[in-house]
Amino acid sequence: MTGNKAAAPSANHCSRDLREWLTHLAATDRLAAAKPGLGLVHELAAVSDQMELDKAVLFPRPDGHDMPVVANLLASRKWIGDCLGVSEDGLITRYQDAVQNPLPWVEVEDGPVQAVVHSDVDINGQLPVPTHNELDSGPYIAAGLMISRNPTNGVQNVSIHRCQISGKDRIGVLLLPRHTWTYSRMAEEAGHALEVAIVIGVDPASLLASQAIVPMDFDEMEIVGALHGAPVEMVKCKTNNVRVPAHAEIVLEGRVLPGVAEPEGPFGEFPQYYGRRANRHVVQVDAITHRKDAIFHTIIGGGMEHLLLGGLPREATILESLQRHDPGVLDVHLSRGGICRYHLVVKIDKKQEGQAKNIMMGAFAAHYDIKQVVVVDRDVNIHDGESVEWAIATRFQADQDLLVVNNTQGSKLDPTTMEDGVGAKMGLDATIPLAADEFTFTVIKVPGAGDVNLDAVLDDPSAATAIIAGE
Repeated sequence: MTGNKAAAPSANHCSRDLREWLTHLAATDRLAAAKPGLGLVHELAAVSDQMELDKAVLFPRPDGHDMPVVANLLASRKWIGDCLGVSEDGLITRYQDAVQNPLPWVEVEDGPVQAVVHSDVDINGQLPVPTHNELDSGPYIAAGLMISRNPTNGVQNVSIHRCQISGKDRIGVLLLPRHTWTYSRMAEEAGHALEVAIVIGVDPASLLASQAIVPMDFDEMEIVGALHGAPVEMVKCKTNNVRVPAHAEIVLEGRVLPGVAEPEGPFGEFPQYYGRRANRHVVQVDAITHRKDAIFHTIIGGGMEHLLLGGLPREATILESLQRHDPGVLDVHLSRGGICRYHLVVKIDKKQEGQAKNIMMGAFAAHYDIKQVVVVDRDVNIHDGESVEWAIATRFQADQDLLVVNNTQGSKLDPTTMEDGVGAKMGLDATIPLAADEFTFTVIKVPGAGDVNLDAVLDDPSAATAIIAGE
């Protein structure tokens, strides 16, 4: 068992595995079943795309494969709140509490995820791996938690990486320079491969926790335990020392090969553009284990589920970072139009001039993906794009309220950046000047508009027709 001991948060209802969440979706009319036999190449993704805002979709026997596929587990922020047992308004607080109060996992002897073991690996033969977008280089595991171990102390890391099926037992994987990449470098410098496991088919809390922005050697499965309100049961892999969730659906056990790079990509990414083809890390798969009746989860590249999973964890981390330096920061939101990564709106209780620009710089430092920050007053609904645009239109002047920072590190997947993601960042101060007279920025209001009982004051529609006819 790893990680720091900490008090667990109070228990909230939270789906603890994929099946519990799917059962709940079915009971609330949010799970659809496709006709058996739809194609893994594009057809499955096309159906998911059409339904991504309405329902999760279960695909039985895709291309005749015995194992079903499920997509669209999270269609909105409301769904995320539902899976964590809180209201939409309580999402960030719930997530922050789990990060601040991690609950160490426990190791068990065995689990359902190891009911079936394939030592002779044939990924595409044993798993129904879809191809999503038109120019994707082939089948991709897009919803797999990659669990790796620090080769010096055994502490585990959890993250999601795009995984291209490159052969019967070979996967090309994009590792950005964060924790898994660092562990891989450490193992390579020691002269051996990095042991990893790719876990497919977990509960939404595990997916969300995998995206937490936390320090090195902070095991994200302890965040999952805090969200569940109980320690996660983990089981040791059959062929390496990685521990994986015992109640997951599927696990691919393998190694990141040292000094090996092979072509990977293109792949449809969250900005709704393709990540280019290049030489990437390679995972050699040594075994596949899964439940007897396993379900394969996929995330459509660039779809709503992809965006939401990245947005909420970043919001929680950014909010905590900004509030640490300025308690006047009230809330943050990564907008859908900004692909839940690049455009941030910050609500503040403004107390002094210059405060907004300091907050902008803090936001840029909080995560390199952020390229635009809009700071607004507490009366603006930051989850409503029209409300934010109104604040910019009526409280912002470019020659006074615009901050531009050149040559900064940004997202490597932003097609407007230069090599290695270097680009510019922009901040807009859309707050009311403190010295402004009270009348100038008084928002218009119709007295009693919010209290009108329309049923009491509106007549039958035929009355309007009679008036027009002069009756």
